Amino acid sequence: MERIERIHALHRILTAARYPVTVQRLQEELECSRATVYRDLAYLRDYLMAPVVGNGEAGFRYDPDEADRFELPGLWLSSQELHSLLAAQQLMMRSGGGVLSTALAPLQHRIEKLLDEHAGGRRVPVERVRVIPHRSRKLDETAFRNVATAVLDRKQLAFEYRARSTDERTRRTVSPQRLTHYRENWYLDAWDHDRDGLRSFSVDRITAARVSDAAARDVPDEELDRQLSSSYGIFSGTPKGLATVMFSAKAARWVADEHWHSQQQGRVLPDGRYELKLPYSSGRELLMDVLHYGSDAEIIEPASLREQARSLLSLALGQYE
Repeated sequence: MERIERIHALHRILTAARYPVTVQRLQEELECSRATVYRDLAYLRDYLMAPVVGNGEAGFRYDPDEADRFELPGLWLSSQELHSLLAAQQLMMRSGGGVLSTALAPLQHRIEKLLDEHAGGRRVPVERVRVIPHRSRKLDETAFRNVATAVLDRKQLAFEYRARSTDERTRRTVSPQRLTHYRENWYLDAWDHDRDGLRSFSVDRITAARVSDAAARDVPDEELDRQLSSSYGIFSGTPKGLATVMFSAKAARWVADEHWHSQQQGRVLPDGRYELKLPYSSGRELLMDVLHYGSDAEIIEPASLREQARSLLSLALGQYE
């Protein structure tokens, strides 16, 4: 039994006890040595300020006049829970361009302190939790914080936006709806007041962001999902068709366990191949992901999307001739 568990158990025993509890009984219930019982009692009394009274001969209990007023202070987690929390915190700090590193630093120090207390001074090898960002983009930390503040405070947001596809720079005023982390990068779904419609913005292309005092316009979740999440990809839009992609038996071992879209339809064929059907609007992102599998993937339908894939492959082949 870990120390944190013993302290909880010891607290429960002493709280419920009407008479002093012997050290022998505490040893049996806590499954520890006599010396450990005394150390835990001292920790409970001296560090946590519990009203422990008694001695080794008569036994121990809580002072009846103070027992009802005492509760274990603070956040109590087991070592396993702290290890999981530390791993998750490392993921947040090291992904997304490290934009959360500064904000999460105090949390890391607190977690490490709690782990030190559990480990009795033994160093926790944090470097053994590896997070390797893949194709993440550099974010402006100030812009990210302003975007997050506008989303959560439900305020309008003004910013400059430089579209990656056209390299055009525009000034936007929006009502933020959702902040989404997708494929190592952050995106903002918002109601664009200048264009009178829903738009998605890549946060790494946002600069000079300023939170307004004006209240944001709220768009129902159903409408957001219908316009922005019903098709494949982050810049999806409403579906224009259903794409069918066939994967080889080799690739099926990976694809069958992957989540491509909330409305995907997949089945393993008798010969081991995997058929995947997806709603899509713009084929750009879907084509990119399918071509990632090379000869192990084939777009079956619609014909127009299949032709786009064929053209892209021909152009790519031309680079090597």
